[in-house]
Amino acid sequence: MSHQQHPELISATWELDTIVQELRNARNDWRAQRGRSREPGLRELPSRDALQQIIRELCGALFPMRLGPQELREETEDYYVGHTLDAALNELFRQVQLELVYFSRQQNANADEALLKNQANQIVRLFAAALPELRRTLDVDIQAAFQGDPAARSVDEVLLCYPGVLAIIHHRLAHTLYQLGVPLLARIVAELAHSLTGIDIHPGAEIGRGFFIDHGTGVVIGETAVIGERVRIYQAVTLGAKTFPTDDKGHLQKGLPRHPIVEDDVVIYAGATVLGRITIGKGSIIGGNVWLTRSVPPGSSITQASSRQQLPQGADV
Repeated sequence: MSHQQHPELISATWELDTIVQELRNARNDWRAQRGRSREPGLRELPSRDALQQIIRELCGALFPMRLGPQELREETEDYYVGHTLDAALNELFRQVQLELVYFSRQQNANADEALLKNQANQIVRLFAAALPELRRTLDVDIQAAFQGDPAARSVDEVLLCYPGVLAIIHHRLAHTLYQLGVPLLARIVAELAHSLTGIDIHPGAEIGRGFFIDHGTGVVIGETAVIGERVRIYQAVTLGAKTFPTDDKGHLQKGLPRHPIVEDDVVIYAGATVLGRITIGKGSIIGGNVWLTRSVPPGSSITQASSRQQLPQGADV
């Protein structure tokens, strides 16, 4: 299609000056209502695009011969890892600074640039130092996925293809950031995985080694969930909150423990909904489509069909 064929495209007017002005007015009204002022030339918030690139580079540095560039060779592996980490961590440092400045302004505090820069530097140093152990933890997760799925032909297939593994890589990185005091960056990283996989894991959730999400679409894991080791869950599982307590003014109370505790070696099948600060005892099996709002002891088997708890032999209710 050419302009000669459609001359109306040439003469069309969009009144852009007016629209730009009205959009500016809308932004200014929003800022004024919240008592915000923006210094010229300064970005207020971290960049989702920057975090996406950082995570891509960190994945390459963690698994260079599988998630790194196609042309990489083992003899240049260390050089690639060093170069890639340097770029990723320097950009992460800038994003951490943005978050620290942002929250300092939100709290109406006078931002001490030198102090915040040192704080950002320390956060990134600690994050970088955590990467080797994080890699070892992910190796256990990947092995659990391989062993837990008879359709998996290799650990390499699991790493390259499984959405649950992609989600747990993002979560391990996001949780580290969350623990280091940059929750906004952590949440962005978590939401990148959510967008890619349909798996929604809040970065605050504590998840032990050997965690496997099979299929994964529709999985939701809340902020204060605590998951033990060697836990396996399937698609559309929710580990959510039952209630949302409010204060005297009706505002939601933040940070209270409100999500389940899932002990070691638990299996939760597709569609199960587990709500509230309850405990799923070690080695229990939660069947598909079960709705559970009470704790169950170790070794329990809960099925949707029977709608009752089948206790291990000799256990007390």
